[in-house]
Parts: sequence; structure tokens; C-alpha cells
Amino acid sequence: MTRSKISQVITVLPSQDIKRDIEWYSKYVGFDFSFGDTMYAGIIRGDTELHLQWHADTEKDPLLGGSVVKFFVDDITPFFEEFVKRGTIVKEKLRRNTPWGTHEFGFYDLNTNAIFFVQDI
Repeated sequence: MTRSKISQVITVLPSQDIKRDIEWYSKYVGFDFSFGDTMYAGIIRGDTELHLQWHADTEKDPLLGGSVVKFFVDDITPFFEEFVKRGTIVKEKLRRNTPWGTHEFGFYDLNTNAIFFVQDI
């Protein structure tokens, strides 16, 4: 049996306002607009890409929230310092030497999606 390789995985986060969220991710997380419109958009930072998909937050099209993205990085310090400077997080958010062997910090976007940066130690 021939198996095809997965070449990329892209996380799609729910959004109530694509334009607002593109601006927020640019200011607070350093992502740039890549493509899209008011219903679906892509944002990039280096080789990392996220997509945003609009939801009406109604019974038939719930926003839900509660999605989680974890970015695993080689060195968490530059990311932590950048996000403190951007005002995304406060210095007390960094957790070093967790019981599960990481340094990490996290925050929520405007749709209550959790964004974590993690360094395995």
C-alpha cells in the first residue's frame, strides 16, 4: 500500500470578526495578513500559518471558543520578551520547569481561543 505524506497542518480558529482579529494577531502576536476576506482569512508569521473562519455565534453557527493552539519553540525567551513588550502578556505568565517538563506561557485571543508557546526542556 502506498502512503502519502502529510505535508502541512493548519489550525483554523473561529472568529466573530475577521478584520478585527487580523489586526489583533498582527499587533499582539506578530502575524501578518496573507489572504482572505470577511469570512475566511490566512495569517502568517515566518513559516507558521493560521486560518480564521467567521462564525455568527448563533445556535446554527456557534462560535464555541475554547480552541487551543500550541506553538512548540526551541527557545521560549525571545517570544516571551516580545509578547511582554507588545502588551500581550504580563511577566508573571511565564511558567518555568513545569512538572511535565516545559517552559511555557499562554493567553487568549478575542474569541477565547487559547494560544500557548511551549519549550520542551
